[in-house]
Amino acid sequence: MKRIDLHVHTTASDSTASPAEAVRLAKEAGLSAIAITDHDTVSGYAEAAEAGKKYGVEVVPGIEISTKYGRAVHILGYYIDPDSDKLAPVLEWVVHDRDERNRKMAELMAADGLPVSYEEMHRRFGAVIGRPHFAEVLVELGLAKDIRDAFDRYVEKGQKYYLPRNFLSIERSIEIIREAGGVPVLAHPFQYKLDDAGLRELIEHCMESGLQGMECRYSGYSVEQSKYLGRLAEEYGLIKTGGSDFHGDNKKHISIGTGTGHLEVPYKYLEKLRQAAGK
Repeated sequence: MKRIDLHVHTTASDSTASPAEAVRLAKEAGLSAIAITDHDTVSGYAEAAEAGKKYGVEVVPGIEISTKYGRAVHILGYYIDPDSDKLAPVLEWVVHDRDERNRKMAELMAADGLPVSYEEMHRRFGAVIGRPHFAEVLVELGLAKDIRDAFDRYVEKGQKYYLPRNFLSIERSIEIIREAGGVPVLAHPFQYKLDDAGLRELIEHCMESGLQGMECRYSGYSVEQSKYLGRLAEEYGLIKTGGSDFHGDNKKHISIGTGTGHLEVPYKYLEKLRQAAGK
């Protein structure tokens, strides 16, 4: 079976693997194709596409957009036009808002005498900084015993160093993916910790805005969970997708292509996506 990975991050967002390195790793893992789905950016695609020609790996332009639906919900977009004039201004706003929030969080910590520099965090962690990175720094400074403790006491909502950020709505995220020629897909449905009724409500809400697919195979999902999501996708007429959510050393337990060891995403998933995108 030709295997693929439709959820891969690079140093263009919050992975430690460059776009070219991600493609090389995909080749070594025996993958036929990958999708570059960096958070709120398409800047890694060009380098990955060039590497794809070198290594003989098909590279799909993609994105992962953070939205809000009572909780954070992620929408993947496949076969988007990276040069779309519909996409660029929206992503610029998203990145600016995220960076401003994170800079202010770093300033709050520095004001309390903590040796936290936003510029240094960028150099260390890459282009995309989030609360997990702040939590990691707090653990290293001895202010928390682990990441969960750092969240609970410092960077979770209502805590000292937490600041909210603005998110695109699900409706707007799906809209701009489609305006850019892409196919919008609901990412990792079980991560939202919803029961069957709640997940169906989310799916139906997304479909009202033009959702076309759902990620049914994902790192750590059991065979039973993937089958359940597959049945839901078939019931709602959604395209099935799957991917590891590879982040390089930032998620060391996840390998490209195989996830936590058992992930298998068939090439036929990509064929359906390509057909939906009219490619």
